[in-house]
Amino acid sequence: MDAKLVNPFIEAFFSVMPQVGFSEIKKKAVSVKDKNIKSIGVMINLGIVGDIRGNVIYGMDIESAKQVASKMMMGMPVDELNDMAQSAISELTNMLTANASTNFSNVGTNINISTPALMYGEEFQVKMNTDKVLCIEILADNIPIEINIAFNKI
Repeated sequence: MDAKLVNPFIEAFFSVMPQVGFSEIKKKAVSVKDKNIKSIGVMINLGIVGDIRGNVIYGMDIESAKQVASKMMMGMPVDELNDMAQSAISELTNMLTANASTNFSNVGTNINISTPALMYGEEFQVKMNTDKVLCIEILADNIPIEINIAFNKI
């Protein structure tokens, strides 16, 4: 996958996460997965259409999701992944993907994004629209978050 299709998402993390209270953002490993992505607890799927089409799925374990939701809610304790916590996580992925969309636009690639669809639980998997999926691991204040990208260029 072309770096030009990945960098806007990485740049979005470095731009958005500090705005919502995260102080240390690190890019970790990059790997390729097959189309069947096993859940690590919470997955948030956003569709991409326009000059590029496909999906991006953000993934994290449930404890990490609670920590992220707590940051999004100004440090309010999050003991369970209730509707408010799910909404906070979904909004963060919406902000990240919208920022990536702006980053794409800045290099002449126009895309639109769908609303986030959050899924969580144990032992489920999502089948992506391409045979290979690029996975970028990010640490935000030592909270691991995956970005799974599956694009078909138009």
